[in-house]
Amino acid sequence: MKLTRFRTRLAILFAVVIATPLLVITHDAAAATNSFRGVNWADERDNYVNGWVIPTGLTASDSYSTVKTKADGILSGFQDLLGANTVRLPINPESVNSNWWGAYKGTVDSALNHGMNVILSFWAESNSYGTIPNLSAWNTMWDTVTSDYGGNGRVYFEPMNEPYGYSLSSWVSVCGDWLSRHSTIPRGRVIISGTGYNDNVTGVGAASQLNGTLLSLHFYGYWASDTTTSAWTTNLRNRIGSYASRTIIDEAGAPMTTGLTYTDASNQNTQYTAYFGATTDFTRANQMGVVYWPGLRSGDSYSITRQSGSGLAVNNASGVAQLRWGWGL
Repeated sequence: MKLTRFRTRLAILFAVVIATPLLVITHDAAAATNSFRGVNWADERDNYVNGWVIPTGLTASDSYSTVKTKADGILSGFQDLLGANTVRLPINPESVNSNWWGAYKGTVDSALNHGMNVILSFWAESNSYGTIPNLSAWNTMWDTVTSDYGGNGRVYFEPMNEPYGYSLSSWVSVCGDWLSRHSTIPRGRVIISGTGYNDNVTGVGAASQLNGTLLSLHFYGYWASDTTTSAWTTNLRNRIGSYASRTIIDEAGAPMTTGLTYTDASNQNTQYTAYFGATTDFTRANQMGVVYWPGLRSGDSYSITRQSGSGLAVNNASGVAQLRWGWGL
């Protein structure tokens, strides 16, 4: 996510995925989520866009075959350089309810051909203020996406990213309606965002209407200024409560282009190294999945990789090592 916009919205808030067929597995949320070792592949402009979402490395004029070829190089990089087995991709109605979807599906199909999990997450338009601006278009989008990929057990669906415009009860109602409309999708393949900026899952975790689903949490190092891992661990634990076994942290990241060393124990007394150390220690200890923000996004200092030819290069080897630790590798 774009940090400047995020900070602004956070201030306002607190002031007032041709798929290779796989077996469909009917399952509820797992007892642990550490099978998700992932990264976000994001739009350079930010995934909050009024129009098509176009992850870094793709262009609006790309055909399906071009998208798939480009994705092959990038996703191979995520796998080979990081050890990732999951990619989280943004969608919105403009992207799906248009001819771009025919091309954009090349990212999903490439990931599936690589044996990866895919999380498809709806990002609202930049002026939506954390709500679904057009429910009809949103439903049409999800009808299309679930029709295309509902039969593939490696594809997971996140009805909305960062629903900060909804109260807990309103958000649970929106998710309950989604689950009813798409009742053929196993609940264990639906990822329900925490309230606010996905910043707390205790409310959605306790909602009986959402039983059996996975939960998603976002957690960032600029949310506090603490410089100890103990303080960051407490911060994170309070946001998860008793729902670690259902929760994937599908956005967490730290600066990867500013020279920080994340694996040096003597360097763990800075805000971001303490934050990332605490996060990865917690997810490893609690067998939780992490989907790093971002695996690739041009111009983002948090990007753990950068484009290099038709593939990728690592921006911070210590960051990769610490992320892999958090993944349980």
